[in-house]
Parts: sequence; structure tokens; C-alpha cells
Amino acid sequence: MKQLITAFDRIVIAVPNLAEAMREYKNLLGANFWPVDEANDAPRAWLGLTNVVMELKEQAIESPAIVALVLVGDAPADTTVDIKNARQLQLSYCDGRETARFRAQQSAAQNPGLNVDHVVLRTADAAACIELFSVGLGLRLALDQHVPEWGGRMLFFRVGKLTLEVIEAGEDKPASDHFWGITYQCPDISAMVSQLQQEGLALSEIRQGRKPGTQVATVKSHTLAIPTLLIQPADG
Repeated sequence: MKQLITAFDRIVIAVPNLAEAMREYKNLLGANFWPVDEANDAPRAWLGLTNVVMELKEQAIESPAIVALVLVGDAPADTTVDIKNARQLQLSYCDGRETARFRAQQSAAQNPGLNVDHVVLRTADAAACIELFSVGLGLRLALDQHVPEWGGRMLFFRVGKLTLEVIEAGEDKPASDHFWGITYQCPDISAMVSQLQQEGLALSEIRQGRKPGTQVATVKSHTLAIPTLLIQPADG
């Protein structure tokens, strides 16, 4: 049965050391993480952005990686339901109540001035991803284009003011689908780059983005080794 997804709830990043990751990512995201007290579960912590909650979860992993997406759908109250899929991606959905309470009760762990523009997924089968995310989960396929100079076929699934960008490489396709990178959207990229540099982060020069009118900068430190970009939209 088709599950209608209405938003992204959380982006889950696995880290080998939660305390170290919280300190490093705080510098980029501009707020303190809130440790989630949950018995019999791996240690984790949350930080709220405008359109999604960032979750760090301690696991036996060699280096940090985006490992899962939690979406908002018609789930029973305060439960998380796994989404079984042929791509073997860690996907689940919830009713969003837990993160709503977190946002209301933990104001110090929020940064309302920053949001996630898009998350990047690399795949060996774009058509299978359309079947999963558009047909199966109801995410709107906003764009499907072949751009060899940018890596191959690119799909953009949009829901709840956040985009999942799926890239099917023309050559050297990955052995398995995996989440790869993340782009944060800010209203004033010059101000944010200046602020982050003052706090000791390394960034590239600001440059024109692929989409006309956008400006971007690559974040080179304090990213948990996850490819990270800042973007100011065309109307920013």
C-alpha cells in the first residue's frame, strides 16, 4: 500500500563518538545538541533546523556517515515504522510528535536561521528510486534530467520544503545506494561564511551555483567528513 509522506522528520548521521561529533557539528549548525534520553538504545542527540531535525547517533562505525532518513507519515502515535525497500536504504516514518515536543521544549537546541536545502543519495538505478520515492512514498518528482557534466542522471524529490537529490552516475555506479552529502540553505551566505570563518571553520570562496542566481560555498572542516555545501537561493 502506498504510504503518503508529508515531510522529512530527521536526518540521521552515525558517528563513532557522539560527544566529539556534537562538539564539531555545533560549530557548523550554530546550536547545542540535545542528548536524547532513551533506554536500551544507542546514544543519540538532536539539533533542530527550520525544516528538519539533525540526529547524531553513536554506532560502531569507522567514520561518520548519513545512514538514514526518518520521514513524516500516517504512523501510530509516537512510533517509528520501518520502510522495507529493495534499495536496502534505512528509511522509516513517524507521526512527527516526538520532534514537535523536542522543538517546543528544547529552545536552546534549535537554529531557526538555517535549514537543509537537500540531501544527496547516490544510486545505481534511478528508475528504481522513482518507484520507491515517487510511486511508493508519494514524494513529488520535481525534476528528472540527464547532466553528464554533473555526474549523470539527476532526480529531485521534493516534500516539506526539503529535497532529496538522487544521482545515478553514468560510469562507476556504486555497488549499493548510499546517502552521500548535504547542502544547507542560508539567507545571507556572505554573512554566514564570515561568521563561520571567525569561529575557525575552513570554507572555499563563494561562487556561483549551478542554478542561475544561487551562490554556494564548500565547507571544508567541521563537517564530520560529510561532503557539505552552503547555498544562498536565487531570491536570497
